[in-house]
Amino acid sequence: MITIFKNRKDIPGDMEYVELNDLFFNQNTVSFIDKQAEKIIEMIDGSKLISKYKIYSRFDEIALDIDRLSTGCKTVLNVLYYPNKVFCLKECGNNALEILYHFENGHVFSEYALIPFIMDTVAVQSESGKKIINDYEELREWWDSEK
Repeated sequence: MITIFKNRKDIPGDMEYVELNDLFFNQNTVSFIDKQAEKIIEMIDGSKLISKYKIYSRFDEIALDIDRLSTGCKTVLNVLYYPNKVFCLKECGNNALEILYHFENGHVFSEYALIPFIMDTVAVQSESGKKIINDYEELREWWDSEK
């Protein structure tokens, strides 16, 4: 399950935090793109992966470089390929969040609540420890009350 951090100080010192998902994707993740990415790219951006570095745009079926994916899609792919790093959620839309919140592994950070209505069980980690949450309202309450 995905682990959520609300405070940067709660991210373990041995875990790298990535704020700029777009840049990280373009410099690192893009070289790992494989069949796992196809469904995610289609679900989030409505685009089709046609080669390792090319996608068909959902708008005019124009071939574009993969760096044209949305930052939300890039964030999800970063988490997929680098589950031991912590990625910032602030540029994710609901379509990306719905996929992220169903991941088996990965770590994300946001100071404010970013919760899709459809979610699975997630782990939240703060200075008071790790807690498992499987309900939208309970997660919202944690985000609102956690210092």
